[in-house]
Amino acid sequence: MEQKNIVKTINLIKEEVKKYNNSLMTNVSNSSKDPFKVLISCILSLRTRDETTDVITEKLFNKIKTPKQLANLNIKKLQEIIKPVNYYKTKAKTIKGISQLLYTKYNSKVPNNREELQKLKGIGPKTSAIVLTYGFSSKMEIPTDVHVHRLPNRLGWITTKTPEETESKLKKIIPNEYWQDINDSFVTFGKNICTPISPFCSTCVIKNYCKQVNIRSKR
Repeated sequence: MEQKNIVKTINLIKEEVKKYNNSLMTNVSNSSKDPFKVLISCILSLRTRDETTDVITEKLFNKIKTPKQLANLNIKKLQEIIKPVNYYKTKAKTIKGISQLLYTKYNSKVPNNREELQKLKGIGPKTSAIVLTYGFSSKMEIPTDVHVHRLPNRLGWITTKTPEETESKLKKIIPNEYWQDINDSFVTFGKNICTPISPFCSTCVIKNYCKQVNIRSKR
């Protein structure tokens, strides 16, 4: 696909998703610009609805503000606060451990590069990219979750097997100024329109630009 059509598709999606709520990370970033809050909310969001994560993140950060405070928070109390999120016991252990390391090794500062971020147990490529994009306003990453991985493959832009491969390929075909738009817009678009099962192809604003790769049923 020509780059002009890729940009046209991105702009159409960006306009279409304005009718829906912003993604969780966009909301967190807009409200605080705090890399630590972005990091913790990203971990809490795993396999949990954004609406739940948003409420629990705010509840937690009403109790604590710094890595030191979170590291010193009683684990049972932490579990009680974040209990509505899925896998809350595992997540409590993870964010407490990360907070302890940030306090003792990084002077309570979240690292601002992917290599250092991914040294923290529980932080992989997606989370590190999200922290840099939404916590540090980096324009050099494309946070790639399941939606950002699925959509470009369906569109026929790329053929990839993993989110890491997808991010690498997207950086080669999408102009840098659109990289953050990809995560902001594709996550919302993937949840509401280009859904994993039976996407709404008949009313989709980008149907003329989509190859509908591997779509078995649609609406």
